[in-house]
Amino acid sequence: MVSTRNTLEKIRHQLDESMGVRQHDARPQLSPIPTARDVGRRALRNFGTLSIDNVIPDPAQPRIEFAEEEIEQLAQSIREKGQLHPIRVRWSDEHGKWIIISGERRFRATKRAGLQSIECHFHDGELSKSQILEQQLIENLLRADLRPLEEAKAFQQLLDINGWTGKELSAAIHVTPSRITRALSLLRLPPDIQAQVESGELSPSVAYEISKLSSDEQQREALARRQTDGLTRDQLAETVRKRKPRQDSASRGVKQIFTTETGWKVTVTAPHQGTYDEIEQALQDALDEVRLRINSGLRLF
Repeated sequence: MVSTRNTLEKIRHQLDESMGVRQHDARPQLSPIPTARDVGRRALRNFGTLSIDNVIPDPAQPRIEFAEEEIEQLAQSIREKGQLHPIRVRWSDEHGKWIIISGERRFRATKRAGLQSIECHFHDGELSKSQILEQQLIENLLRADLRPLEEAKAFQQLLDINGWTGKELSAAIHVTPSRITRALSLLRLPPDIQAQVESGELSPSVAYEISKLSSDEQQREALARRQTDGLTRDQLAETVRKRKPRQDSASRGVKQIFTTETGWKVTVTAPHQGTYDEIEQALQDALDEVRLRINSGLRLF
């Protein structure tokens, strides 16, 4: 008898369950209500679909203007084929929305196409201001060229944020030092000449030559002469070279000779004081010229 009671006691909860008697609420427990940051995310949390209203452009994006024709062409492609590549976004507690790291052109085109949602790649880790700017700048340089002054300002921002030299910036974003130097030269121009570069009236290469002059007045005079006399870029460069003040023989800059193991000597001279970073850039420019001559089939002797 005792044995029977013990057996019934052991299986009591199964008997109660079979008759519909439950001591505890066995209903499945629902997961907590998702936060705004979790809405739209899938099990694979790095990717998902967001309402387009929950995504905003980055106010610090180096690109300020987007060509309407390019946006419309991309919008038409999205209407026909859908969004082929997700944009990259990061969460902002301040805004309560996702901020675009890269892909603002696709975001604008998706809105233009009339879609209510957008495919996203979510970045969960922390990003410094410099890292965000680097990613945006690299995407713009690779996919669609920035306007000259937008590029120059982005380069200068990265230099200021990180305390980099031009060489370090070049290595970080994989852009030649000469491109960085030429871009930054535009920031030395007065606002009225910068405006002509921005509008496309003045090419960056011509503006670079003008920037070599030391004062705003000289730069404006050189530009006026070019417009009056119809000077080519090379003629303008020669005019600028003649206008630049000559160095006294006592302060005649630098002269460096580099000897290779095969007996070649490379001499670098400049009429002004400089740094090894500037020498490296000069040698890189010279190497580009040598490669151009090789590709053109020119012979040395």
